[in-house]
Amino acid sequence: MTTATEFAPGLVIQHFSAPLKLSDFKLIAFDMDSTLISIECVDEIADAVGRKAEVAAITEAAMRGEITDFKDSLRRRVALLKGVTVADMERVHAERLQINPGAQELIAACQAAGLKVLLVSGGFTYFADRVKARLNIDFARSNRLEIEHDVLTGRMIEQCWGDICDGAEKRRTMLEVASLLGITPGQCIAMGDGANDLPMMGAAGLSVAYHAKPKVREQAMVAINEGGLDRLLEVLA
Repeated sequence: MTTATEFAPGLVIQHFSAPLKLSDFKLIAFDMDSTLISIECVDEIADAVGRKAEVAAITEAAMRGEITDFKDSLRRRVALLKGVTVADMERVHAERLQINPGAQELIAACQAAGLKVLLVSGGFTYFADRVKARLNIDFARSNRLEIEHDVLTGRMIEQCWGDICDGAEKRRTMLEVASLLGITPGQCIAMGDGANDLPMMGAAGLSVAYHAKPKVREQAMVAINEGGLDRLLEVLA
């Protein structure tokens, strides 16, 4: 075990010393908001009803780990989305959602090396399903907003696996997919930026913080603080 070492500018390695290869792993699990994509979707949706500042403050506190009950914080934020239309969400997708630099390159390299790719998000299926298709991701799990007459009700719909994809559900989903693939948790990579990513990151063989909150950077094995997601490939031979 090592102390934190700046492997290259903006790329920190800590908590492990042995060289690793991409082919050592069989699954990579990504958070979506502020990891695979550039925005926090819930904050941008809230902007449509003039509540972005209020929602974003809750999001920031939750991602920093200052709010420990993610489910409650998400329910509070979603309640503030009541009245947002499907057209509003489509504008967020078309005008504000950007794939983060290096995402396509990293996913392509992982799939070429034989890894499966999982998107597991505390965000929403409306966006996650589109990101999954755009990036050719194998599996995805996220929260489903309730929509009536093309308008958000301020509630979420329970799915077959549960009601809200929080940190515990992210960890469970990653381990469930690993089990389905017949691999161990040690053969998983988990990448995220917020406190609700820590449970799955802690269960993975390699944890990666991407432009993350301080609490997440401190606990990750690799911290990408500058540049794109594909900087992980600088660490993995």
